[in-house]
Amino acid sequence: MGQEVIVVREFDAEKDCLGVEEMERRCEVGPSDKFSLFTDLYGDPICRVRHSPAFLMLVAETSEEKEIVGVIRGCIKTVTCGKKLSRNGKNGGNDNTLKPLPVYTKLAYILGLRVSPSHRRMGIGLKLVSRMEHWFRENGAEYAYMATEKDNEASVKLFTDRCGYAKFRAPSILVHPVFAHRLRIPRRIHVFRLDPSEAETLYRRRFSTTEFFPRDIDSILNNKLNLGTFVATYDQESWPGAERFLADPPESWAVLSVWNSKDVFALEVRGVSRVKRGLAKTSRIVDKAFPWLCIPSVPEVFRPFGGHFLYGLGGDGPHAAKLMKSLCSFAHNLAKDRGCRVVVTEVSSREPLKLAIPHWKWFGCAEDLWCMKRLGEDYSDGSVGDWTKSPPGLSIFVDPREV
Repeated sequence: MGQEVIVVREFDAEKDCLGVEEMERRCEVGPSDKFSLFTDLYGDPICRVRHSPAFLMLVAETSEEKEIVGVIRGCIKTVTCGKKLSRNGKNGGNDNTLKPLPVYTKLAYILGLRVSPSHRRMGIGLKLVSRMEHWFRENGAEYAYMATEKDNEASVKLFTDRCGYAKFRAPSILVHPVFAHRLRIPRRIHVFRLDPSEAETLYRRRFSTTEFFPRDIDSILNNKLNLGTFVATYDQESWPGAERFLADPPESWAVLSVWNSKDVFALEVRGVSRVKRGLAKTSRIVDKAFPWLCIPSVPEVFRPFGGHFLYGLGGDGPHAAKLMKSLCSFAHNLAKDRGCRVVVTEVSSREPLKLAIPHWKWFGCAEDLWCMKRLGEDYSDGSVGDWTKSPPGLSIFVDPREV
């Protein structure tokens, strides 16, 4: 009996949805007692990448029975990979101040690689990655990267040992549960919601040199899944407008944006004992009955649920951390009003505001792992060299479309 032939082809939404969903249900995605991807909502397996400017989904199927046994998703975008210094003089002016400018590169991202347990160790994962990288190169991508849990040995070995990727960054995934009670925000702190155009101005002027900053930030801010960009300041009764704010910023300020992941995919916590489930339920009952006690209750996370993702976190000034904490409280209350059970973000391990972001260690991941590969020649202006060998900066910009 010959070896089973596996065919890799492009995903067909009309006939492959049920097969992909069934295959992904058979896969163990993450350890027990932790968050794991459960299923994409509305029977749409490609929904996690379709918001990107260029995306592709491939499936691997058996040639005879036409059973889907593997899947991979990928997208391409243009992001900041470093910065260069340029003179600030315009039209022959005398201002020779050095100004940092972003250096962009075309970056591909691999996510959602799954292989059915019954067909592992057959080279299907390698075949899917190779085909996806071929599409990346055809579309001009200069680098490709992927994210996985640091202790996912099978995934790490596949990409680093067999696919030529190198360990690149180790950000932290921070998860905060949504309680039955609302979180309080100090009266002195005011939170302002920016319209997409003003948010774009703020992000481009202050964050465009941050590593992984997407050049099409306007597409993200105008996406229907984006719930808003919010700025917190002290004792400021009204928002002056982005231009005036940037020209004369307050002593301290903080900013973040909220992405509605609840309408993209669902999560669940698996492998938790009945005792822990009972304690969690008790905490919810008490919190709901006595909200003024502000008991940190555990939400119902043992069935599929949704959450919000916080991105574009930043700020400046001696009190930026306190303002960021209040913004996170604001985001918690927004998530509560919209029926979410967690608020999630991902930041660099060196992020200055990391300690100000409330989170529960049990829910999150102290060290995620991003692996990077150079696909070809670097078409940027040469200011960065090989990005895969560059040292990490203080911050990264996590694109919510790839979460």
